[in-house]
Amino acid sequence: MTDRLYNALFLCTGNSARSIMAESILRKDGAGRFNVFSAGSQPKGAVNPYAIKTLEAYGYPTDGFRSKNWEEFATPDAPTLDFVFTVCDNAAGEVCPVWPGQPMTGHWGIEDPAAVEGSDVEKRRAFNLAFRYLKTRISLLLATPIARLDKMALKNRLREIGQSEGATDKAESRS
Repeated sequence: MTDRLYNALFLCTGNSARSIMAESILRKDGAGRFNVFSAGSQPKGAVNPYAIKTLEAYGYPTDGFRSKNWEEFATPDAPTLDFVFTVCDNAAGEVCPVWPGQPMTGHWGIEDPAAVEGSDVEKRRAFNLAFRYLKTRISLLLATPIARLDKMALKNRLREIGQSEGATDKAESRS
């Protein structure tokens, strides 16, 4: 058994909701196994308050999060990434920077809860659903014997995880 610590980056266009929630979930549930980061191609500059409320409601950390540009993780002094996951279709379709370390990638697209219009209840429902989908994917990742799989088997597993319940229609064509 290895005590290797993996570096994972979650990407979304705005880095204000889905990628932030994914970062928090893996940070807590994968503690001691993963260093976790999130970023966006066009960061909003602020974390969505519904993302913070949702994380707090489920007992996940909310401290230290900020909406940041993915270029921060493409510099020579950036952490060497083992995994890069896109959680929105827009980010998956963009030309990403070259990531140090040639990480494994996966597209885990889910609908954007921040795009939901309507009542406070409808918005909270959308964020709770997004949280549930992200938590499921991260639980599947944590149950994967990463160190025992070859690259092809791991790539296939990451694709399967991305196609689990709640996947956007475009999830199958990315990865």
